[in-house]
Amino acid sequence: MSVQAIAWAPSGAVRIIDQRALPELRIERDLESAEAVADAIRTLQVRGAPLIGIAAAMGLVAGTRELRAAPRDRFLARLDELVRLLAATRPTAVNLRWALDRMARVAAETPGTWGGGAIWERLQAEATAIWEEDRAMCRLIGEAGLPLIPDGTNVLTHCNAGALATGGIGTALAPIYLAHDAGRRVHVFVDETRPVLQGARLTAWELTHAGIACTVIVDAVAGSLMRQAAVDLVIVGADRIAANGDFANKIGTYSLAVLARHHGVPFYCAAPSSTIDGALANGDGIPIEQRAPDEVRMIAGRVIAPAAAAALNPAFDVTPARYVSGFVTDRGLEQPPFGQAVGYNRG
Repeated sequence: MSVQAIAWAPSGAVRIIDQRALPELRIERDLESAEAVADAIRTLQVRGAPLIGIAAAMGLVAGTRELRAAPRDRFLARLDELVRLLAATRPTAVNLRWALDRMARVAAETPGTWGGGAIWERLQAEATAIWEEDRAMCRLIGEAGLPLIPDGTNVLTHCNAGALATGGIGTALAPIYLAHDAGRRVHVFVDETRPVLQGARLTAWELTHAGIACTVIVDAVAGSLMRQAAVDLVIVGADRIAANGDFANKIGTYSLAVLARHHGVPFYCAAPSSTIDGALANGDGIPIEQRAPDEVRMIAGRVIAPAAAAALNPAFDVTPARYVSGFVTDRGLEQPPFGQAVGYNRG
């Protein structure tokens, strides 16, 4: 994949692809502060659970650049403020809190004699490591899921769990990319994923960019395709996975899982181990983000519902583990219950 959703800018800022502009325009933005990164996460310029975590870690580095000459106490106090700012942007994806906790812990564990400059350099190295580790995890997820996609497979996906959602080639899309690279014929049905259309705008853009055949469908078509035996496999990402295997993903995932079970279609969830929240016994404890009603009332700036009509806009739903054929992680194909995720600390 030549798509890279995040990078360090030469200035030390966080360079992102503004995903609101796709597929019409590819716009790169340099985010010079933690506040700018927080706004980018909140407004979906940056999205996808792994990418949110990477962006937050890098945002802490960008946000403390001006304090490299500051005393240790002042540097750490400002870092704590920025951690709290970034943590409040989106509640569902566990990778956000995981990355921020990891960065804060690294700073706190530096020698007491270190000043702001030395701590900042350590944070920059840690944020880069989080990014590089995610890239490696994506590759491992792709390799673990590759046997699920033989030649001629028709896959159905929901939302976007590819390069635009991670630091590498994606989670749910990673096995598809590797199957394509191996010369296997793969066709992907792409749920449009209302209300923000991450499937139609982002996943289809990624796949066509990579030369992979895909067909965009409205979300309601999935069941009909399964009834026609046109779908061999469903694979989706996750924003948080509980210890028992219940998981949160983009709204509409639960409906797909129920349809897949009814029609005998294998249903897989692909995610890095950092997405597993071993502190949550089940999905009932996963916080569900409620977004602005106007995302439902409008499409591309055009009003499609009366202003007086109420609109419900949960960004995610929870799929019970019993509907999942297997979890594709960087540790291989897994089944719940899951323990504490590797490197994860609730802090």
